[in-house]
Amino acid sequence: MTAELNREQIRLSDRILSSLELALEQGDYKLSELLTRALELAMTRNTGGGEFIERRDYPPEIESAMSQLHDLRDKQDAI
Repeated sequence: MTAELNREQIRLSDRILSSLELALEQGDYKLSELLTRALELAMTRNTGGGEFIERRDYPPEIESAMSQLHDLRDKQDAI
């Protein structure tokens, strides 16, 4: 029962963020880009309509991952 409860409490975006952090640690640029897109989709689904504008700030963990992704992107561009 505890495992089921924990599974229900974890959002999809939390799992994607965890995977993104691992991909960034491993320097996997392409996978990091894909996971970032998946994270954005998971966080914004079922919100607003066509005119919806996101007004929330991202949590520090996501800000950190985005910063790491930008650094990795810069390294890829330099190659």
